[in-house]
This record gives sequence, C-alpha cells and structure tokens, in this order.
Amino acid sequence: MNMRGIGMTSARTRQRMVDRLRDQGIVDEIVLAAMYEVPRHLFVDEALASRAYDDVSLPINYEQTISQPYIVARMIELLRDTERPVRRVLEIGTGSGYQAAVLAHVFPEVYSTERIEPLYERSGKILHKLEINNVTVSYADGSAGLPEVAPFDGIIMAAAAPAMSAALREQLSVGGRMVLPVGRQEQWLYLVEREAQGFRESRLEPVKFVPLLMGKV
Repeated sequence: MNMRGIGMTSARTRQRMVDRLRDQGIVDEIVLAAMYEVPRHLFVDEALASRAYDDVSLPINYEQTISQPYIVARMIELLRDTERPVRRVLEIGTGSGYQAAVLAHVFPEVYSTERIEPLYERSGKILHKLEINNVTVSYADGSAGLPEVAPFDGIIMAAAAPAMSAALREQLSVGGRMVLPVGRQEQWLYLVEREAQGFRESRLEPVKFVPLLMGKV
C-alpha cells in the first residue's frame, strides 16, 4: 500500500487539489491541511487512482460513490464554522472511509455508520492501516443516527435524505451543527443549527448525492 503516492497520486498532485479548493472558496486552513494529508487514492479502486485528486465523485461499488473533494471540504468547513468547540462528530454513510479519515484529522472523536457490510469491512481495514484510531465505524442503519452515543457537536450525512430528519436533529447538542443533502430529483445542501430555543435551517447550494436508504445489507 503506497501511502505517499507517485505520479498522479503524488504529494504535488494533492497540493494542486488543495490549491483548487482554495480557488473554489474553501478558506479553513485546518480543513485544507486535512484534505492534503489524507491519501484519497487509497480509498478508490486502483484503476481509478489516477483520478483520485480530480474534483469528481468516483464509484466505490454497491451503487455508492466517494464524494468529490470540494463537497467533502465544504461540508466539513461548515461543521467547523462555529465559535463553539466541535469534539464529537457523527458521519452517516462511511462508504469508502475517505470522509471519515478527513474528519479524523479535524475532530478529536468521530463516529461513522455504514449499512453495506462489505463497505463497512473495507473502510475499517483502510482506516486501521492508516493508523487512524479516533474513528469508530459501526455496521448500522445510520438513518436513525446513534442515539446511544449522542449528543453530537456535529453530524454530517453522505447520502441525500428525502426529508429533514427529526431523529438526527434531536441528537445534536445545543450549539451543534448538522450538514446534509436533502431531496430526491432536486437536492440541496442544508445546514441545521441547534440553538437553545430550537432549530435553524439554512438552504445553501444544489448538490448531487446517492439516496439515503434504510436497512442493513
């Protein structure tokens, strides 16, 4: 397993990805540093490794994808854009494990759920090989969150929910933030903020994600 990468997966290629993210409006240097550190080429099939640092989503089998770098950086930046410390984060949809790895470089404590067993097993192995020890991956239907571990300072969803989830909102701590895509044909990225008096929802930008499905497989 080539952690550092060569050619189209080299450190220079990763730096070009980070420069492009800056040009696209990502300004959080902690997020940009995490994007540089995580070897995205290890989270895709070897045949796609040369495209790993392009700003595109890529297939990871089981009708799932690894999100494009911009949307990963954008969503994590939104989680951090708060004066309150963000320590415990929940990710819905581990997938390849890439976003979980980036989250692990940014936040002290990351919990992630994956409903597709082969992806759960594969992502866990990659995270272990990379010695990322502050991520707990669960084989679970993440649509209901992880109430036994809640509350969370941040929740991030890697699949589009048909509607806003009341169950997930209730697992946010006061001051916490949730970033998720919502919709079917037309999807939008939403930011949900929990305040002492209730919730505030902001619709941000159009996105395209695989749909959030129920049940373990």
